[in-house]
Amino acid sequence: MKGQSLSLLTTLGWRNLWRHPRRTFVILFAIILGVWFMIISAGMMIGIVEQQLKDTIFNLTGHAQIHHKKFRDDPAIEHSMSAPSKELLAVLNSNEVKKWSSRIRLPAVVTSERESRGVTLLGIDPAREQGLSFIGKPVVAGRALESIDDKGIIIGRRMAEKLETRIGKRIVLMMQDKNNEVADRGFRIVGLYQAELEATELAYVFVGLKTAQKLLDIGNELSEISLLTDSRKDLESLVTSLRVAAPDLESMSWQELEPLVVLTMEFYEAFMIYWYFIIFAAMGIGLTNTMLMAVFERTREIGLFQALGMRPSYIVGQVLMETLILLIIGVALGNLLGWFTTDVILANGIDLSAFAKGTEQFNMSSTMMLTLRTNDLMQINILVILLGLLASLYPAIKAARYIPVEAITRT
Repeated sequence: MKGQSLSLLTTLGWRNLWRHPRRTFVILFAIILGVWFMIISAGMMIGIVEQQLKDTIFNLTGHAQIHHKKFRDDPAIEHSMSAPSKELLAVLNSNEVKKWSSRIRLPAVVTSERESRGVTLLGIDPAREQGLSFIGKPVVAGRALESIDDKGIIIGRRMAEKLETRIGKRIVLMMQDKNNEVADRGFRIVGLYQAELEATELAYVFVGLKTAQKLLDIGNELSEISLLTDSRKDLESLVTSLRVAAPDLESMSWQELEPLVVLTMEFYEAFMIYWYFIIFAAMGIGLTNTMLMAVFERTREIGLFQALGMRPSYIVGQVLMETLILLIIGVALGNLLGWFTTDVILANGIDLSAFAKGTEQFNMSSTMMLTLRTNDLMQINILVILLGLLASLYPAIKAARYIPVEAITRT
């Protein structure tokens, strides 16, 4: 009996929709446009966050890092750490860790023939940095570092412009060594790297790991170990294992290293919900007005149904089913249009190079990639359908409260 009732309500709802095709198409267009706009907005916001997070992780942060306990507060040479122990190496070489690399990271001053700038010197293992950080494959001119003993230096394109130098020229690095003496050495520029953000190109210079250790006279000591896993989520167990293996060191996940990025992600997640409600508010007003008009035009018909014994719950169900059919069609077409826009038309992202200076201030790439997650699509679809039914509940209840005699005689 319930199946027959549902079938009857579906048939009546479908037929009622097409009594006034123009009005139906107008509200259907509004629903499609609203869903499409929600999807595009979500894709942009998520894309911005994901790009910032990706840049942060590959900008020498990784999914987790290990330091001397005082290094992050005071990145000085005396806060270096020893080479990893057997216990720590066992964790680093486990299946939980995809890649890891040791580094020297210390403040320095770089001087060319004309200019001087404060920088961060990074001594790296070029082979281990492949796929771990942006420096794995960023060289756009010259060559990359070839080994941990490489005698050359790589600087950013913008750094080369600021120092008024070029590939093949020599620059001097000055910093404090382990004996609190000024260590300086000339390096020949062998390559220029390119990063997503101009600030990165001005911040770091790279040399071989062993070359940096010899310059600073620190033996096998390190500043940090950075690692990458298969997923940036659920890092608690890995970080715990690192802390157990090296209790005298500080092991931290990227969430602890970059709290501002985590806060930004949480802000965008919360803002999207409010944004969905704002978009739906405009769409919901139109939907409520449309259903009220449909109910008003069918006043005599609804009164006749009631006089023939149709219960008020069926009247409510009829209006809600009419709305549900409309919403399902609109959501389906809105999703299809949203997918076509994000994955076909804007598959290569939105070029923001004309606003490069502005995007740089917000640590954004010059290309905005749109990212859609399944849970966000589900959230949008469920929200639209539930709020749409809620918006049509008032017209449905109003129809069910008609007095049959008055409804039939109304002109």
